[in-house]
Amino acid sequence: MAADRLSGLDASFLHLERAGAHMHVASTSIFEGPAPSHEEFRAHIAGRLHLVPRFRQKLRFVPLDQGRPVWVDDPHLNLDYHVRQTALPAPGSDEQLRNLAARIFSQQLDRSKPLWELWLVEGLEGGRFAIIGKSHHALVDGVSGVDITTVLFDLDREPQGSPAAVPPWLARPEPTDLQLLGEAWRERLTSPREIARGVRAIFRGPRKLLGEIGATSKMVGAGISAPSTVFNVEIGPHRRFAMTQTDLAGLKRVKDAHGGTVNDVILSIVAGGLGRYLRARGHSTEGLEMRAMVPVSVRAPDEHGALGNRITAMMAPLPVWCEDPVERLRITTESMGDLKASGQAVGAEILTRLTDFAPTTIASQAARLQPAQRFFNLVVTNVPGPQFPLYVLGRKMESIFPMVPLARRQALCVGIMSYNGQVNFGLIGDYDAMADLESFALDLEEATAEAIATAPAGPGGARL
Repeated sequence: MAADRLSGLDASFLHLERAGAHMHVASTSIFEGPAPSHEEFRAHIAGRLHLVPRFRQKLRFVPLDQGRPVWVDDPHLNLDYHVRQTALPAPGSDEQLRNLAARIFSQQLDRSKPLWELWLVEGLEGGRFAIIGKSHHALVDGVSGVDITTVLFDLDREPQGSPAAVPPWLARPEPTDLQLLGEAWRERLTSPREIARGVRAIFRGPRKLLGEIGATSKMVGAGISAPSTVFNVEIGPHRRFAMTQTDLAGLKRVKDAHGGTVNDVILSIVAGGLGRYLRARGHSTEGLEMRAMVPVSVRAPDEHGALGNRITAMMAPLPVWCEDPVERLRITTESMGDLKASGQAVGAEILTRLTDFAPTTIASQAARLQPAQRFFNLVVTNVPGPQFPLYVLGRKMESIFPMVPLARRQALCVGIMSYNGQVNFGLIGDYDAMADLESFALDLEEATAEAIATAPAGPGGARL
């Protein structure tokens, strides 16, 4: 049972989920039509569940908070609850889809059941349909979420596999509260030796110790300096969702013309969009450098397909003050290069690993302190998706837009996912604090077009 215990990082996403801050990730995928029936779609998912066994499991919490929760098989798994169907009112516009996705994203997942949902959305204009997928961050990070997508969907138009090939599944008996408590105490009694071993593995040698402490202090020091902005306010439980899209080739042309990486180009575009948004509302951006928490995957190649979180983070400076797109990219590229050289991501990973040794009650209290510390102004996460088309029951996926949770006092989040030559921006905003989220989407489009215009001619952004 201990092998199925949440890591410290996975458990932290449960502790952070309070006061309107939901910690689930999601995506809205648009497909060519016609939509499959609910029965077809549910049978399709049932035929793939053995490939993602965590989708058959739920959380059990240790009594008296004496240990991190564990994953156990759900003997009452009901796919009708997890695989749902709805239809947009005619004409089924993209705006109606965004509003529906925002409402679904605003609802907290039921912790007594497996922490995922899939919504089949019929009636999207143009003969299309959509799938809204939603999983708790304790279950997946962005990269493993992409792996799950490629498992549940097909690489060819012709569906793969058959229900007859699905191995039978019988849920293992659930542990009792007494068993959960006993296992947690057994681990606690044996933990001193394990903690010592883990600390030795983390800090191997005096030189490495000094280097990693320095990296950790740089990561924390960089975050504390995040300025106060209109995006860092109290949030509620309700969300707005906006989508915008550009092509990967256009961003690569910008990179080739001015240097840096595609991720540097994206961060400079986000900084440009934020600057446009703030100046249009009368806020001075002179000298303003915001901080973005940029998740970085540390998932090894042989870990692809495994669930759970294998991420660390860097606190990336965003030169919002700079209105020139080429200069802004140069500054961003230079800053990101300095961050990588400083080992800031290494420092963040050290803190992440140390959470595995923190008693559950301490970790929970530490999570409560998060809103008092402004380590960053917003999250900007860029997940590389598959660069080939995906299909579900013979229908091609046209595009996919990520939906990333808001942390407390974080009213805006920018999720980016590449797919089949596209770069798709999924914008999440607090319903009240970001009532004009659509305006920010326009600002982001203008910043994208402005950046691409500095490179050899090519298509710019496209609004959805």
